[in-house]
Amino acid sequence: MGIRRFDEFRKGLGIAPTILTRRLAALTDEGLLEKHRYSERPPRDEYVLTDAGRDFLPVLVMIGAWGQKYRGGGRIARYVDAETGRDIRAKVVDAETGAEIGSRAFKVIEPE
Repeated sequence: MGIRRFDEFRKGLGIAPTILTRRLAALTDEGLLEKHRYSERPPRDEYVLTDAGRDFLPVLVMIGAWGQKYRGGGRIARYVDAETGRDIRAKVVDAETGAEIGSRAFKVIEPE
Protein backbone atom coordinates (compact mmCIF):
# COMPACT_ATOMS: atom_id res chain seq x y z
CA MET A 1 0.00 0.00 0.00
CA GLY A 2 3.03 2.22 -0.33
CA ILE A 3 3.83 2.66 3.36
CA ARG A 4 7.41 1.63 4.06
CA ARG A 5 8.91 3.89 6.68
CA PHE A 6 8.63 3.76 10.45
CA ASP A 7 7.07 7.22 10.80
CA GLU A 8 4.50 6.41 8.11
CA PHE A 9 3.52 3.21 9.92
CA ARG A 10 3.33 5.03 13.27
CA LYS A 11 1.20 7.82 11.86
CA GLY A 12 -1.15 5.45 10.01
CA LEU A 13 -1.53 2.96 12.83
CA GLY A 14 -1.56 5.34 15.76
CA ILE A 15 0.38 3.02 18.06
CA ALA A 16 3.27 3.62 20.42
CA PRO A 17 6.75 3.51 18.85
CA THR A 18 7.85 0.70 21.19
CA ILE A 19 4.95 -1.49 20.09
CA LEU A 20 5.58 -0.70 16.43
CA THR A 21 9.29 -1.50 16.82
CA ARG A 22 8.42 -4.92 18.28
CA ARG A 23 5.87 -5.66 15.56
CA LEU A 24 8.18 -4.69 12.71
CA ALA A 25 10.97 -6.79 14.25
CA ALA A 26 8.63 -9.79 14.51
CA LEU A 27 7.48 -9.44 10.90
CA THR A 28 11.09 -9.11 9.79
CA ASP A 29 12.18 -12.12 11.88
CA GLU A 30 9.35 -14.19 10.38
CA GLY A 31 10.47 -13.29 6.86
CA LEU A 32 7.40 -11.24 5.86
CA LEU A 33 9.32 -7.96 5.69
CA GLU A 34 12.88 -6.99 4.84
CA LYS A 35 14.60 -3.94 6.26
CA HIS A 36 16.52 -1.73 3.82
CA ARG A 37 18.66 1.24 4.82
CA TYR A 38 17.74 4.36 2.87
CA SER A 39 19.79 6.89 4.86
CA GLU A 40 23.11 6.56 6.66
CA ARG A 41 23.03 9.93 8.42
CA PRO A 42 20.85 9.70 10.33
CA PRO A 43 20.43 5.94 10.03
CA ARG A 44 16.96 5.28 8.61
CA ASP A 45 15.39 2.07 7.35
CA GLU A 46 12.35 1.20 5.30
CA TYR A 47 10.45 -2.08 5.29
CA VAL A 48 9.45 -3.91 2.12
CA LEU A 49 7.40 -7.04 1.65
CA THR A 50 9.24 -10.24 0.85
CA ASP A 51 7.79 -12.90 -1.45
CA ALA A 52 6.39 -14.56 1.69
CA GLY A 53 4.79 -11.27 2.72
CA ARG A 54 3.19 -10.79 -0.70
CA ASP A 55 1.91 -14.39 -0.63
CA PHE A 56 0.30 -13.67 2.77
CA LEU A 57 -1.74 -10.70 1.48
CA PRO A 58 -4.64 -12.85 0.21
CA VAL A 59 -4.93 -14.37 3.70
CA LEU A 60 -5.27 -10.90 5.23
CA VAL A 61 -7.85 -9.90 2.63
CA MET A 62 -9.89 -13.02 3.38
CA ILE A 63 -9.75 -12.42 7.13
CA GLY A 64 -10.86 -8.82 6.51
CA ALA A 65 -13.76 -10.00 4.34
CA TRP A 66 -14.84 -12.43 7.05
CA GLY A 67 -14.68 -9.65 9.64
CA GLN A 68 -16.73 -7.28 7.49
CA LYS A 69 -19.40 -9.94 7.02
CA TYR A 70 -19.60 -11.40 10.52
CA ARG A 71 -18.23 -8.77 12.88
CA GLY A 72 -20.01 -5.69 11.64
CA GLY A 73 -17.22 -3.84 9.91
CA GLY A 74 -16.91 -0.84 12.27
CA ARG A 75 -13.14 -0.49 12.57
CA ILE A 76 -12.23 -3.23 10.12
CA ALA A 77 -10.29 -2.02 7.09
CA ARG A 78 -11.85 -2.38 3.67
CA TYR A 79 -9.84 -3.36 0.64
CA VAL A 80 -10.58 -1.51 -2.59
CA ASP A 81 -9.17 -1.84 -6.08
CA ALA A 82 -6.69 1.00 -6.61
CA GLU A 83 -7.78 1.50 -10.24
CA THR A 84 -11.57 1.23 -9.97
CA GLY A 85 -12.15 2.25 -6.34
CA ARG A 86 -14.54 -0.68 -5.96
CA ASP A 87 -14.53 -2.94 -2.92
CA ILE A 88 -12.55 -6.13 -3.42
CA ARG A 89 -14.85 -9.09 -2.92
CA ALA A 90 -12.48 -11.81 -1.81
CA LYS A 91 -13.10 -15.43 -2.71
CA VAL A 92 -10.81 -18.45 -2.42
CA VAL A 93 -11.02 -20.97 -5.21
CA ASP A 94 -9.34 -24.27 -5.90
CA ALA A 95 -6.84 -23.65 -8.71
CA GLU A 96 -7.48 -27.15 -10.11
CA THR A 97 -11.28 -27.15 -10.28
CA GLY A 98 -12.17 -23.46 -10.02
CA ALA A 99 -14.64 -24.36 -7.26
CA GLU A 100 -14.99 -21.93 -4.36
CA ILE A 101 -13.49 -23.37 -1.20
CA GLY A 102 -16.35 -24.33 1.09
CA SER A 103 -18.77 -25.05 -1.75
CA ARG A 104 -17.72 -28.70 -2.06
CA ALA A 105 -16.79 -31.35 0.45
CA PHE A 106 -13.10 -31.96 1.03
CA LYS A 107 -10.99 -34.07 3.31
CA VAL A 108 -7.79 -33.44 5.17
CA ILE A 109 -4.87 -35.83 4.60
CA GLU A 110 -2.42 -35.84 7.49
CA PRO A 111 1.29 -35.92 6.62
CA GLU A 112 3.03 -39.23 7.11
